[in-house]
Amino acid sequence: MSTTTTVIFLLFITFTTIPTSQSNPPKFPCQPPHNSYPFCNTTLPIQQRAHSLLSLLTLSDKINRLSNNDTGIPRLGIPPYEWWSESLHGIASNGPGVSFQVGPIPAATGFPQVILTTSSFDRTLWGSIASAIAVEARAMYNVGQAGLTFWAPTINVFRDPRWGRGQETPGEDPVVVGAYAVEYVDGFQGGNLKFVGDDKKVGRRRRALAGGDGDGLMVSACCKHFSAYDLEKWGIYARYNFNAIVTKQDMQDTYEPPFRSCIQEGKASCLMCSYNAVNGIPACADHNLLQKARTQWGFDGYITSDCDAVATIYEYQNYTKSPEDAVAIALKAGTDINCGTYMLRHTMSAIDKGKVEEEDIDKALLNLFAVQLRLGLFDGDPLNGRFGKLGPADVCISDHKKLAMEAVRQGTVLLKNDNKFLPLQKNVVSSLAVIGPMANATNDLGGGYTGVPCSPTSIVEGLKRYVKKTTYSSGCLDVACTSNAGFAEAVSISQEADFVIVVAGLDLTQETEDRDRYSLLLPGYQTALVTTIAATSKKPIVLVLTGGGPLDVSFAQADPRVASVIWVGYPGEAGGRALAEIIFGDCNPSGKLPVTWYPEAFTRVPMNNMNMRPDRSHHYPGRTYRFYTGDTVYRFGYGLSYSNYTHSILSAPDTLRVFKSFKTESNNILQRKEGFYNYLYVDELEEHCDSLRFQVEISVTNHGPFDGGAVVMVFARAPGSFKGAPLKQLVEFERVHTVSYKDTKTRILVDSCKHLSIVNESGRTILPLGDHTLLLDDIEHVVSIVM
Repeated sequence: MSTTTTVIFLLFITFTTIPTSQSNPPKFPCQPPHNSYPFCNTTLPIQQRAHSLLSLLTLSDKINRLSNNDTGIPRLGIPPYEWWSESLHGIASNGPGVSFQVGPIPAATGFPQVILTTSSFDRTLWGSIASAIAVEARAMYNVGQAGLTFWAPTINVFRDPRWGRGQETPGEDPVVVGAYAVEYVDGFQGGNLKFVGDDKKVGRRRRALAGGDGDGLMVSACCKHFSAYDLEKWGIYARYNFNAIVTKQDMQDTYEPPFRSCIQEGKASCLMCSYNAVNGIPACADHNLLQKARTQWGFDGYITSDCDAVATIYEYQNYTKSPEDAVAIALKAGTDINCGTYMLRHTMSAIDKGKVEEEDIDKALLNLFAVQLRLGLFDGDPLNGRFGKLGPADVCISDHKKLAMEAVRQGTVLLKNDNKFLPLQKNVVSSLAVIGPMANATNDLGGGYTGVPCSPTSIVEGLKRYVKKTTYSSGCLDVACTSNAGFAEAVSISQEADFVIVVAGLDLTQETEDRDRYSLLLPGYQTALVTTIAATSKKPIVLVLTGGGPLDVSFAQADPRVASVIWVGYPGEAGGRALAEIIFGDCNPSGKLPVTWYPEAFTRVPMNNMNMRPDRSHHYPGRTYRFYTGDTVYRFGYGLSYSNYTHSILSAPDTLRVFKSFKTESNNILQRKEGFYNYLYVDELEEHCDSLRFQVEISVTNHGPFDGGAVVMVFARAPGSFKGAPLKQLVEFERVHTVSYKDTKTRILVDSCKHLSIVNESGRTILPLGDHTLLLDDIEHVVSIVM
C-alpha cells in the first residue's frame, strides 16, 4: 500500500489535507447542539444508526465521503476525518492521518520489521506487539495526531525473493502468514488487552465500547493487499499494470488463505484491494473476488482501494473505456472507498451518464459508517470513553520498549557459527572493530513504513555497551557500495582490533515499495568488503546481515574466515542493543527463517510467473519450500542456537478412521479416485472433521549450557503422488521455552481436514486417504487415514 511515485498519486497528494494538529483533542461528532440525531444514540443498533446518518445526506455529501480524506459535514456537526493511517510495525509517518511534527507526541515505539518479528514464530509476541501499537494509536488519536483506521497488516505471501516489500510480510508460508494476520488484527482491534484504568482484560474478539451491538473496535486493522500482489517493478511489469495469472489451485492454497484467516478468525474490519489485475480483472474491479470475502468468508467491514487503485483500472490496466466506467465498476464490485481523489472527481459524471446509481454509493457508505460507529466516532467526546485516558504517557513506555527488544532477541537468526565462535566472551574482548555502512545507522534499521522511533540505537552503540574500545568504519559510502575507496580505513581498524564484526546487507535504497531487486547478491562491493576484512583481520570475523529480502551469501557460508553469520533484518529501535546481547551471550538466538534463501541463479526465473508449482518441461523450479525443487542457500525454518536441541514424538495416532457410512447429500459415498489413491472432498466432510483431530505430544531436549527458546515445526507430506501436492507443508508451529540440559514437553493439535488436506487442480480442497507422514526435524511418523 501507500505512497507511490506516479502522477496519479501526486494529484492525490494535492487534494489531501495533512492534519495540522494541536495539543488539544480532535473535534468529534455528536457534540451539542448536534447530539440529538439518532446516529448519536449509542443505545441503538449500529446498522440503524448508520442508516439514520445516511438518510440525512445529500448526493453531494455522499460523493464527498468516497475519499480517504473525508472533509466533514458542518451542518451535521461532523468534522473532517482521515481514513489513512499506517501501523505496520509501529505508528508510521507514511499516511497523512499521522503527524509527529505537531502535538505532544513526537515519537512512537519502533518495533522490528514484520519479517524479523515473524522469525520468532511466537504468536503471543505478535499479538502483544499489535496490542502495544494499538494503545499508542489510540493515545495519538486522543491528542489529534492520528486517525483510528490503520492500513496494516501486509499479509501477501512472500513468493519471490526479489520483491521489495517482502520485508513487510510474515514470510512465504500461508499458514504462518495467516496466523500472524489473526494475532495482529485481534490484538490491534482490541482483543486481549488491558487498558489504562481498566481492571479487567478485554475478551478475545473485542468487547463493546459502550452499549450498541457489542461489536466495538479499539482501532481498525486492514488486511492488504487483496490479492496476488507481490511485484513492484520488474522489467516491463509494474504493480499498476501487472496482470497476475493465477491457477485455481494456487489461489486456493497459497494466495487466498491468509486473507481468509484474517477475516474469519481475526475479524478484520478493513480489506484493501490491490493495484494489480488477477486473471485479467483489476482487483478493485473484481466483483467475484471482493464479494467472496463478504459472502463466503463473512467479512464485516469496509473495502478500500490502494492509492490510487481505482484510477489504475482505467489509466494503467486499460480495463475500462473511461474514468466514469472505472468508478462504476469499482463501486459495483464492492470497493467502498478510494484512497485518492478519483471517485471524488468522476462519480457525479458517472451518475449523470447512468453508470452509477445512488444505491451503489449508499452500500459503500453504510460499510464505512458502520466501522466508524464501531470505533465510537459518533459516541460523543472520546476522552470520556473507554480509551479516553490514553495519551502521551502511554507512548514510548518502558513495557513497549522491552517488547521491541524481546522481538529482536527472539527473531534474530543465527545462520552460521563455526566451532562455537559465538558468543564472544566479555572478559576476553578488549577491542572491537565494527565495519559496514549500516553499522552506525539508527532510523534506517526500521525498514519500510517506519515512524519516528522513541530511542533508536545503532549496532555500534549497542556493542559499545560491552566493549568500550570499539572503533567504526563504514567501509562503503552507503549500502549501494559503488566504490572500494573506504576499504583501506576499514582494513586498518580491523587489523588493530581483537575481534571484527562486519555489517552488510540491504536497506531501503535496495528494496522497498516500488523497488524490486534484480540480484540476490550483496550490493556493489559489499562482498569484496567482507572478504577483504576476513583476509586481513587477526581472527575469523562475524558477519551481520541487514535487510528483509533473502541474500545469496554462499561465499560466507563456505569461507572459514567468516566464523559466524547473523541475520538481523530490520530490527527497529532496539536492534543495536539486542544484537549486542546475542553476540555476547546474554541472549541465546532462536529465530528461524520464515522464507527460503535462494542462490543467485534463481534470478533467471521470471518474476511475473505466479505459478507456485514447478514445471520441469520449462525448467521452472517452483517457489517456496513447499514446491521449490532447486538448491537453497538456507532453507525455510533454518536457524541455529547456542544450544543443541533434539526432538522426539512421544505420542501420536497411527491410524484415523473416517466414519464408514459417511455419505454426501446425494447419498453417494464420498470417495473419489485420483491415480491409485482415494480422497475425500473436505467441504463435504466438515461435520466429521472433529473425529479426525488428534494431538501430537512432543519432547524438546536442550543439550546446551544456555536456556533458550525453541521453535517446534511439524510438517506433513501427503501420501502417493497427487498432482501438484506440496513436497511438504507446515502443519503447526509452537515456540517453547527450554531450560539448559532439560526436556520440555509440548502438544500440537492436528486438524486433518485443515492441516493434512491439499488442493487439487480444480481448486477444491481434498483429504487424501492413505499414509500421511508427519515430519519433525529428521523424525518421521506415519498417520494412516482410512475409510
